[in-house]
Amino acid sequence: MHRDRAPRGVAVATNYDRQHVQATGRPLVTDFDAIVLAGGRATRMGGVDKPAIVVGGRSMLDAALTAVAAGARTIVVGPHRPELAPEIRQVQEVPAGAGPVAAIATGLRTLEECDFPARLVVVLAADMPFLTPAAVDELLRAAAESGADAVFATDESGRPQYLVGVWRHRALLAGLDRLDSLMNQPMKALVPANTAMVPLSGVADCDTADEVRQARARAAPLTLDDARSTVRRNLSRLPERHTLLRSARGAALAAPLAAAEALPRFDVSAMDGYAVSGDGPWRLRHDIGFAGGERPVGLLPGEAVRIATGAHVPDGTTTVIRDEFIRLDATGVLDRLPDTPIRDDVRHRGEDWWPGDTVAPEGTPVSAALLSVAASAEVTTARVRGPVRARIVMTGDEIRSEGPLHSGQTRDSIGPVLPDLLAWCGVHALDRVHLRDTADGFDEVLAAAADCELLVIVGATGGGAADQLRDALDRTEARILVHRLRMRPGGSTVAAETESGTAVLGLPGNPFAAVATLLALLPAMVEGRTGRTPARPITGPLLNAGEITGPAPRIVPARAVPEGGWLGDATVRTAHLAGLLNRDGLVIVPPDAVDGAHVEFLPLPS
Repeated sequence: MHRDRAPRGVAVATNYDRQHVQATGRPLVTDFDAIVLAGGRATRMGGVDKPAIVVGGRSMLDAALTAVAAGARTIVVGPHRPELAPEIRQVQEVPAGAGPVAAIATGLRTLEECDFPARLVVVLAADMPFLTPAAVDELLRAAAESGADAVFATDESGRPQYLVGVWRHRALLAGLDRLDSLMNQPMKALVPANTAMVPLSGVADCDTADEVRQARARAAPLTLDDARSTVRRNLSRLPERHTLLRSARGAALAAPLAAAEALPRFDVSAMDGYAVSGDGPWRLRHDIGFAGGERPVGLLPGEAVRIATGAHVPDGTTTVIRDEFIRLDATGVLDRLPDTPIRDDVRHRGEDWWPGDTVAPEGTPVSAALLSVAASAEVTTARVRGPVRARIVMTGDEIRSEGPLHSGQTRDSIGPVLPDLLAWCGVHALDRVHLRDTADGFDEVLAAAADCELLVIVGATGGGAADQLRDALDRTEARILVHRLRMRPGGSTVAAETESGTAVLGLPGNPFAAVATLLALLPAMVEGRTGRTPARPITGPLLNAGEITGPAPRIVPARAVPEGGWLGDATVRTAHLAGLLNRDGLVIVPPDAVDGAHVEFLPLPS
């Protein structure tokens, strides 16, 4: 039987804790373990992996794990998830899908194996997208103050949520011991007589697709930083493949790249000059060492030989002295000029790397620089992910690419430039198609997307009568990762992943909004798909930030100024791309910025 350990008391460990103490005068209860139920498939949602559903930029499992992050230990019960941190214990009830009581028992058995399990156990189901650490704190405090064997949350309707609760470890163990069978037992069979209820907001669960849609509608638009993090973390990685590097531009290394040969492969001259042996003066021989030519015969002490940059130095060489440091007399005797620095102008074998040394880490993009390094290392093939191949989908009955415009039509001014913009982000455009405004057009596009890794869709992301993309994503049970952006323009942007594993980037139909959002978010999607190391942001002062800033982040064209930094355009005409003429890039201006504030700069492709 489990014996409670001596209490460890309470701890004040985070900014949230300190703020709580300042507001209430009471510390948080942080001496607890957690069991998070994240198993099975949601039968009422077509068998999808419910804990992995993303709402508001994070999965429902992430919401649960964040809510109990202050605990001593966390046990996740369900199928193995390789993305979880190693300190989170993962177990699976047997048989899988045997119900919440069986899953709780499996999690508790794992806690029993630990040294000094905590007196309190938080039990959560991973299906509440708005669960917070503050809600768990309310339950923990109620458990500490009430003395109840278990404390459960009640939602806004007053309904008890038995999978949002805090248990005394011994009471949970006793309750499980009382049951004849754990298989498919209802939670009420486990609930003890001595319980307390705490009304909490944000504890409603999502059991149906409609409830998920409603939760996403309630979620606030994501900031650009959160949207980038979400797609990097949640988009499925492309499979690894072994290929010729020169044919993989835009991909990223799936493993570190190791050198096959040393660099230099042998000792070579770093300068045009003389290879000498011993202390000077030296007698100059008549032969010369050329790069790529035969290696000169070995030097004897007191000898020197003329040598070119890159030539293999002869045996016996003490050093190479560059031309400008040498004096040669009429008899063919060399000497070092007085007061010249003593340098060794020899590049020695393996000075840059040896065979087997890592010359580029995993995640490095396959760029011109990498191809050059690989050639120097005598490497021609590697394991990579990518490149990402995209289909461009232009939407709208009013859009016309070619031919004369008819009444009510407008020219497609963005479709022709999208392949170049995608290439700038490391994406290969396969083709470009035009989709009419029909009720089921997107269903066909999404169903046929298995032959590419990305769909870039322009238009149909808003809430108008002709904006069908979001409904189609829901019908096809795509995972919505970014439902909206907190950015102007670009607020209607949506990012998702289909069941077949194709990423979807839905851009506003407005040309400037589409280009700005694509350049801001697409690189992070490529990083998520390929595992490419995130690029370092370019930041600097925006000299007129106060003129541009507003209540929400803005993205506007900007030009560099000689004194450093940028000047942004306070007014942007978004129906065309004329605002990008004679501009160096885009700047992302945060709310309430002042002149000179440092902002992120996105270069425009030339």
